[in-house]
Amino acid sequence: MARRTIVTGSASGIGRATADLLRARGEQVIGVDLRDAEVRADLGTPAGRRDAVESLAAALPDGVDSVVACAGIAAQEPATVAVNYFGTTALLAGLRPLLARGTDPRAALVASITATSALDEATVAACLDGDEERAVACAAEAAPYEIYPSSKAALARWVRRTCLAPGWADAGIPLNAVGPGVVRTPMTDGLFSDPARKAAMDEAVPMPLNGYAGPETVAAALAWLTSPENTHVTGQLLFVDGGAEVALRGEGLR
Repeated sequence: MARRTIVTGSASGIGRATADLLRARGEQVIGVDLRDAEVRADLGTPAGRRDAVESLAAALPDGVDSVVACAGIAAQEPATVAVNYFGTTALLAGLRPLLARGTDPRAALVASITATSALDEATVAACLDGDEERAVACAAEAAPYEIYPSSKAALARWVRRTCLAPGWADAGIPLNAVGPGVVRTPMTDGLFSDPARKAAMDEAVPMPLNGYAGPETVAAALAWLTSPENTHVTGQLLFVDGGAEVALRGEGLR
C-alpha cells in the first residue's frame, strides 16, 4: 500500500516541492494550506489548527505514515511566531496519534539556518513554554529581524525536547528538522530583486557549496528523513545550506 503522507504548506515553496516529489514516488499526499490543498486551514490560529487535525483524522481513520510540516512565513511581525512555531508544533502534536497507527511512521519539519542567528530569548522561551499569547507579545517587543530566527530556533529546540518524549521514539517515530540556507521560493523573491538586500543576505548566509538551493533540494532531505529507511536518526537539525552553518560557526561541535 502506498505511504500516506501529510504535507503542510503544500501549495508553494518547499512544501509544494516535497508534495510533488512524494507523489512522483507513489505516495498518497494530503496537502494542507490556506488554498489549493486537500485540507484548507489557517495554521496561524488555534481554531485553524484544530480544524486541520479534525479534518485529517476524518480523512485518514486508519492512520498516517508520515507528516512533513513545511508551512511558514518570513514576515518580520509577531504573527510569524504563531504560524511558524505554534502552527507547526500543535499540528504535529495533534497528528501524533495518527502517526502511531501508521506504518514506519516518521515526522519532520522545516527550521532554518537562521536558527543560528541573533535571537530574542524571551520569545523562544515563551514558545517552548507553550504560551502563544506571551510569545506573540514578546515578539512584538523584539527587534523585527529577530522574530523569524527566534521562531525557527524554538522549533529546532522543540524537536530535541520532543523526540524522546513519550509517544515518539518509544513508539518508533523519528522526529527531525531541516535547516535550509537560502532557497529560491516565492517567499524569497524580494531578497533577490533588491540588490542591497541580496548583498546582505550573501554576507549573512554564505553558501560555498553550489550556491542557492532550489526547493527540490530541501524536499529530497525531507523525503529521506520521513522514509522507512530512516530508522535511527531523530532529534536532529539537518542543515541543507551549502555549507553556511560551517562557514558561520567554524569547526567546533560545541
